[in-house]
Amino acid sequence: MRENLSSVQTVTADHFFNPRNAGDAGEPSFIGRAASLSCGAHVRFSIQVDETHAVSQAKFRAAGCEVLVAAASVLTERVTGLSTADAAVVGQSPATLSEELGDEPGKAQCVEMACEALLDAIRDYSNAAREDWAGDEALICTCFFVSEHTIEREIQRHGLTTVAEVTRACNAGAGCGSCHQLIQEILATNDLPR
Repeated sequence: MRENLSSVQTVTADHFFNPRNAGDAGEPSFIGRAASLSCGAHVRFSIQVDETHAVSQAKFRAAGCEVLVAAASVLTERVTGLSTADAAVVGQSPATLSEELGDEPGKAQCVEMACEALLDAIRDYSNAAREDWAGDEALICTCFFVSEHTIEREIQRHGLTTVAEVTRACNAGAGCGSCHQLIQEILATNDLPR
């Protein structure tokens, strides 16, 4: 047990004293922020996304404790090269990262804050991608590139009534979550005969 704790502390200390990817991603970049009113810590993620929808660069700036800096540093390494959908899945797992960094009492919020900033940056990308979409159909989920037509078809085919059901049927909404409101609107306006 002591060896495991020691290796966890080493990972946290290594990423705190030698943070990876500190700074700002090259332009164009997408920005996400998170802060804590209770301790005054804040973190800012910037990501660059390539034409294959993969995170080509992830960087951060943080002012806070060693766990916040280490979590942000680890996240930048972990998501670089992943699709935005896979990067969002990583950001949705703060408990896993917290465990890897030592599960220090009272520090889980620091890991959650780093994950929240990453997800916010992915949402920023998703919103921009949705605005720039040049396809024939309205793009709803940019993480998995699911169109409005696909979502409507799944609603009709399976009688779906919730965002969670739509996500299970076609992955829409399984990434950063920026499309949940749009999916809800489609569900509300497409009370189609089943």
